[in-house]
Amino acid sequence: MSKRDSKLQHDVMEELAWDPRIDHAGIGVAGMGGVVSLNGFVTCFAEKLAAERAAMRVEGVKAVANEIKIRFASDRKLADHEIAKRIRDIFEYNVLIPEDAIQITVDGGWVKLSGIVEWHFQSEEAARAASKISGVTGVSNGIVLRSKMGISDIRRRIEDAFKRQAGLDAASVQIDMSGTKVTPSGSVKALHERWLAEQAAWLAPGVTQVEDKIIVV
Repeated sequence: MSKRDSKLQHDVMEELAWDPRIDHAGIGVAGMGGVVSLNGFVTCFAEKLAAERAAMRVEGVKAVANEIKIRFASDRKLADHEIAKRIRDIFEYNVLIPEDAIQITVDGGWVKLSGIVEWHFQSEEAARAASKISGVTGVSNGIVLRSKMGISDIRRRIEDAFKRQAGLDAASVQIDMSGTKVTPSGSVKALHERWLAEQAAWLAPGVTQVEDKIIVV
């Protein structure tokens, strides 16, 4: 392992230990050429996602291979219909999720979400909430976004959002629009900057697709 790879591995491990949402003791980290591999075990799908996002925040990380497996606690395994009911109950009390617009199916602990919403954050919040339920082994988010806004307004809002991001050099990122599809491009110094730009684009009302072409240098 090169000195650079060794430092990257150390930095990712430190970031995992820093995040209180992650029990880092059961996670292994390997790094080579900017690509980080995560392996080991966690207790829920949400913790697996948190570990991946923590690794993405580290400077020098260009890609993350998340091979972490989920090992549930000793409580009884929930049946698929029980998992679906718990997810539906959470949706009902979460004001960010339009529960009537989203359908839920569960097969062997794997959750599939479908339906139509207007905002990306509604789709993202539904997937995040579902991932926290005990017994969920994965989430496939098939929720479709449907836009009601004009293209010029969407572009302006994204550009304004880029300028507000403290951790992003807005001048280094360009935006191309094709309908309601946004394609950010350019170069940044860290994977976290790329993630900030992508998230800012997704948070614009009316965006239905983001194709991230930003490179990390």
